[in-house]
Amino acid sequence: MWSQRQGRLRPLRCGVEELRRRRREQEAALRKARREQQLVSKRLLRDETSEEAEEACVAVILGEAEIQQFLRLAQRGPEEKEREQALVSLRRGLQHPETQQTFIRLEGSIRTLVGLLTSNQALLQLGAARCLHELSHSEQSAVAEACLPATSYLLTYLSGHSADFIELCLYTLGNLIVESEAVRRQLLPQGIVPALAACIQSPHLTVLEALGYALAQLLQAKEAPEKIIPSVLGSTLPQHMLQLLQPGPKLSLGVAVEFAWCLHYIICSQVNNALLITHGALSTLGLLLLDLAGAVQRTEDAGLELLACPVLRCLSNLLTEAAVEAVGVHPQLRDERVVAALFILLDFFLQKQPSLLPEGLWLLNNLTANSPSFCTSLLSLDLTEPLLQLLSVSNVVSGLVGIEIPRVQGLAAKV
Repeated sequence: MWSQRQGRLRPLRCGVEELRRRRREQEAALRKARREQQLVSKRLLRDETSEEAEEACVAVILGEAEIQQFLRLAQRGPEEKEREQALVSLRRGLQHPETQQTFIRLEGSIRTLVGLLTSNQALLQLGAARCLHELSHSEQSAVAEACLPATSYLLTYLSGHSADFIELCLYTLGNLIVESEAVRRQLLPQGIVPALAACIQSPHLTVLEALGYALAQLLQAKEAPEKIIPSVLGSTLPQHMLQLLQPGPKLSLGVAVEFAWCLHYIICSQVNNALLITHGALSTLGLLLLDLAGAVQRTEDAGLELLACPVLRCLSNLLTEAAVEAVGVHPQLRDERVVAALFILLDFFLQKQPSLLPEGLWLLNNLTANSPSFCTSLLSLDLTEPLLQLLSVSNVVSGLVGIEIPRVQGLAAKV
């Protein structure tokens, strides 16, 4: 995941494999942490008002007869309210894995649900979409693949006018994407990348956050470097993603977290990082790093580390690119304020999230590699002592600090 080039991040002569093993373990721990924060795992979007109204109703496992009855009522109920309620009851039953399995085995069930999804009655459409959303949350790939007939309609509705409905469709698509390669194979020729690129211009933060989630799921697919990321880079998505990461009063933490991870997955693929650099990725990320350092001093918001982690990784990896080494570090990153900001974040991690200290130290290593000016900044800002204090945190942190200290002392002496 972390690219290395000569002169940057050379591991200690002893224990190279040990450092790599620990790095892999840390990556796994971070992925687990993201799952716990519902950043990678499937999202379950439920309407709070309807949930409150249904609190007294206990969801029960439905058999074939009950499912068929609710589908018949939803299709041909004498009153619209009765049809809507049938879908509510069906959705509640689909919260159970047993009902989900029964539903997909029942002939014509998905076809009926798709028919309701494409009806001309908005509330029936919404009820059917919520049923599909419950199915998309299943951990069984067979359930996700059973939803294949609905994907083209979900994509079509991304160009609709209801922000709530678009948000629901995006989370449903994101859930389906992560579960099944068959779903991804169908969505690509159906035009999921252009559809997502159109959505990114939405003025609604809820839509943008849902879009970031769906895109992140798509970018993590094993076939993404060959089949998905080139299309994403060829669209307007990268420019808009970077715009959404620009610091300022309009920056949304939830949206920024999702798209920072999207950017991280694209950079790790190494498909065309030079293009991202051309679009100003280094400048944007450098400004965001400064903004994050200011934010952690002003607030106790525990969510800031969720954004800091992908930002640090993106910067670290981009700094190893040949395009950067050829033209030099961007002026925005040559500012010694970047070093000061990084140490503010390191102190924040030490207090709140020690597992993220290596992320900051890897960036520091890449910034100071063959850069006497950065090494001098560490000395002029009296930052070597804070570095030495990190030696006792863990073996991984100690190893990274052990790379940095001799580099600072050696290169600064040549200035």
